[in-house]
Amino acid sequence: MKATLIIVKYKPIFAIFGFLSMAIFRIPLFFNKNIQFYKLMGTGKNGTFDKVPDLSQWSILVTYNDEVTLEAQFGGFILKWFDLFCKKQTIYILQPIEGHGFWDQKKVFGELPPTTDYEGQIAVLTRATIRLNKLRYFWENVAPIASQMVTADGFITSYGVGEIPWVKQATFSIWESKAAMKKFAYRMPQHKAVIQKTRKQNWYSEDMFTRFIVKQKIEK
Repeated sequence: MKATLIIVKYKPIFAIFGFLSMAIFRIPLFFNKNIQFYKLMGTGKNGTFDKVPDLSQWSILVTYNDEVTLEAQFGGFILKWFDLFCKKQTIYILQPIEGHGFWDQKKVFGELPPTTDYEGQIAVLTRATIRLNKLRYFWENVAPIASQMVTADGFITSYGVGEIPWVKQATFSIWESKAAMKKFAYRMPQHKAVIQKTRKQNWYSEDMFTRFIVKQKIEK
């Protein structure tokens, strides 16, 4: 199983086309036999969980089994749309290596071990569906911790993405090494405390954590 995440930034005068794409793109992606799973998502303003959406930036995640071209993954129509209306495109070709959890009740990246001996540069996708009665606790606790990520040792970049604002949230981040990522995730006392709260208080109705090797990064 492989995955591709594409992040696009629309030209200011074409920002409305970002909204339109979230509806229009569902049709070609639904009928695309080259992919197993797809998600159309908006993004937050500050590269992580954020109550304020970035209405000029949008993303698509797809998974697939065979070696297929970008055009086969997304379709020529979608890629041409981006070329016409977007001022920036960042594409990550990903190999999932570790993880657990579900997305829409599916193991979208296949059967993965919880950990491996890989220690190099790593990308991480964390996503959750937050229970409505836990939204206040999530935003009070998780958002302030997530904002500290950009200053962590070994941090490279991140994007806050989501299917439904405030409820279905995800962060995609890239780190210089697994050790750097783990230091932020598990050794920072505030972050560790919040992780424990999410489990004890059952904040999520569904969650998933997946790590990837970035096979290729393409920028346009």
